[in-house]
Amino acid sequence: MEKQSGVTGAIIVAAGKGSRMGLGYNKVLAPLCGKPVIEWTIMGFVSSGLIDKLVVVINAEDELRMRDICRLYEDRIDLSIVYGGMERQDSVYNGLKRLGNNVDIVLIHDGARPFIDKELISRSIENTLKYGAACAGMPVKETIKIVDEDKNILNTPERSTIWVAQTPQSFRMDIILKAYEEAYARGIKGTDDAGLAEAAGYMVRMFEGSYRNIKLTSPEELLLAEQLLKNINSSH
Repeated sequence: MEKQSGVTGAIIVAAGKGSRMGLGYNKVLAPLCGKPVIEWTIMGFVSSGLIDKLVVVINAEDELRMRDICRLYEDRIDLSIVYGGMERQDSVYNGLKRLGNNVDIVLIHDGARPFIDKELISRSIENTLKYGAACAGMPVKETIKIVDEDKNILNTPERSTIWVAQTPQSFRMDIILKAYEEAYARGIKGTDDAGLAEAAGYMVRMFEGSYRNIKLTSPEELLLAEQLLKNINSSH
């Protein structure tokens, strides 16, 4: 797709600790083929040419390193940094406030998903323009079991109806702001932005992301990402 009229913003959420990775520092700063993970994520949005404003949500303790990385791209896009909050929800809300009200559409993306590309951003924007709220995801490949607290299987849901949610999750700005304000007013804690929009009564459209669009949460996934990047670069 070509750039649409209207202002499109993106928020990269990179304020986590990444404790499951066991690095002792934020996993988005882990090296990946010569660059920190977060830089690959930023590059994906900047090089797409489809994003007008980009906000990176960070931990205060990562500020110096993050500013050094962001400085490399500031001449190519309206890019700013904002501190995260206690929970992911608070971090995203800080990002939304930083983007401002003149943004029409916002894409919210995990900093630890470095394989974001123009194609996925384009599909995200197209679905949001059409439906108002959209979530990247992929159909599950495995059979899913619902279990009780003792790990006894309660039922086996129909696999064709189950998708794994990814990011970007994207929204008309008025929809996601209203969803967040309602969530805070009602004390709702969501694990993702689509969940907050659903809780506020909005229909969210699921669209196909990519099996390559992995979230790096373990050392094994970091190794897999290295191999994926090498394969991508060798095929170009």
